Amino acid sequence: MLGYTTFQLAFLALALAAGLYMAWNIGANDLANSMSSAVGAKAITHKQAVVIASVITVAGALLAGEHVTSTVQVGIFDTTAIDDPNKLAFGALAAVTAAGIWITVATWKALPISTSHSIVGGMLGYGLLAGGTGIISWGTLGRIITSWITSPIFGAIGAFLIFKLIVRVIFDSKTPFITAKKFVPYFLGVTIFIISLSLLYNTSLSFRIFGEKLSLMHALFYSIFPAVLIGYFGKYPVLAGVEDGEGIEDVEDVFRRLQILTSCYVAFSFGANNVGNAMGPVVLVIQSILGTTGLPYFLSNEILLLVGGIGLAIGISTWGYKVIQTVGFNLTALTNTRGFSVDFGAATVMLVAAMMGMPISTSHTVVGSVLGVGLARGVEAIDLSVIRRIIISWLITVPIAALSSVGIYLGIMWII
Repeated sequence: MLGYTTFQLAFLALALAAGLYMAWNIGANDLANSMSSAVGAKAITHKQAVVIASVITVAGALLAGEHVTSTVQVGIFDTTAIDDPNKLAFGALAAVTAAGIWITVATWKALPISTSHSIVGGMLGYGLLAGGTGIISWGTLGRIITSWITSPIFGAIGAFLIFKLIVRVIFDSKTPFITAKKFVPYFLGVTIFIISLSLLYNTSLSFRIFGEKLSLMHALFYSIFPAVLIGYFGKYPVLAGVEDGEGIEDVEDVFRRLQILTSCYVAFSFGANNVGNAMGPVVLVIQSILGTTGLPYFLSNEILLLVGGIGLAIGISTWGYKVIQTVGFNLTALTNTRGFSVDFGAATVMLVAAMMGMPISTSHTVVGSVLGVGLARGVEAIDLSVIRRIIISWLITVPIAALSSVGIYLGIMWII
């Protein structure tokens, strides 16, 4: 069959199963985390979150997920230093399996851990075992670790500033409802601009459209047009059926509609940034076993990204409610304006990171954004006991994933 040996086919099946299992875990934990503010603010129901996430996340994975796939695939350590491709494949399989098991445990406990932490920890553990400290790409690892620290900070700052802007410009105005309606095109335009930029900057999509991968300046230029068009014309469907009023609830109704869009924005950003965490090691397994050329179409990056996106969707559909409860309801009380600020701040950080090829933590970013909005109302608005549990789970994720990866790899080698 296809000219492959029984061993190769069996191992490929194991790799795909492990990748799908990892994607399921990421969907149940990180993807649910990314949709939690919209559900917590009652902009959408849990069932609507599942539908939005299932469709939009797959689109984000397919259209903008290629950057992170390459980073997780080969960026953590020098794969050429391991001369046995079978051992490299076993290591990648061990890493993704170890990460998946830990995420399953965390999701069971309703803890929004970092799936990026998990897979990077798994790959790091195997890399240290196989080649020692000398093969680790400390520069790449340093950039990733830095992004884990900065992502909640940037998410918090972004959400804090956006919420304060809404309060200052809209709630403090003489006519909050009219002012809110006036600002709808601007919120829409900025959102579409950032999404367009992520689709066009140095991606295969830009190559298919323009015949080349666009530079940052060209991507910025072309992103202006959909932002202006959708920003202007998109206000009509957003505001359709909104009844005039001057109360706070009327303003929240406008932002409830906007938050439906930002929920799609978050789901797209998530698919772009996180699908590589599941499928990057699978790509490494495939290339170690079969090489990099002459692969059948069903093992192409596009198909693997699609499989990963489907796995993410299945994850939030089945077990996502656990993490949604923690982040959407237990951290702090969310209204639509606060939820919009959380979504916009978090999604922007995630998309920018995806464009840079950095597998940042969605959990860190979203939780940081929720904290930013909570701090805008005062520390007393935050449940610090929940924050404490989350931070502890963050700190132990990398060592647990690394040690588990080493254990699983040694177990595979013992069996073989």
